[in-house]
Amino acid sequence: MIEKFNGIIYFIIFLIHFAGVGLYAYQLLGNTAKFREKFAIDVTATSTMRMLGGMLAGVFLMALYILFVRPNGVEGTWAFFNLVFVQNLCVLLANTYSVMIDKTGVKNNSIEAVIAPLIFTVLIAILIYGLSDKIYIY
Repeated sequence: MIEKFNGIIYFIIFLIHFAGVGLYAYQLLGNTAKFREKFAIDVTATSTMRMLGGMLAGVFLMALYILFVRPNGVEGTWAFFNLVFVQNLCVLLANTYSVMIDKTGVKNNSIEAVIAPLIFTVLIAILIYGLSDKIYIY
């Protein structure tokens, strides 16, 4: 399994990135009230939070499929990795604007909404670079 990821480093980065995605999916889908409380989010945002959680759950499930089921591992999965990179980057930009510049509705001084997508974006960029010889095979 590790050889499909060009070694242990990229395998660990893959696990860390998608475990984080899975954690946020769980918090948004299964632990919504606590997540809302943590960031002082109004109850009316619950359906939007769960929609985002559903999207993250889809990414997490696809990562599990690549990890455990797909016979060729990451080979030819460039579209998945690039989509995840673009999603992470868009969330980073939107959250940076919302938390640091606009501040509309921001009741919590936490910058987790900026730091987490920054980390996810860097991790997926490292994965794309390190796995490029495998993911760009058609």
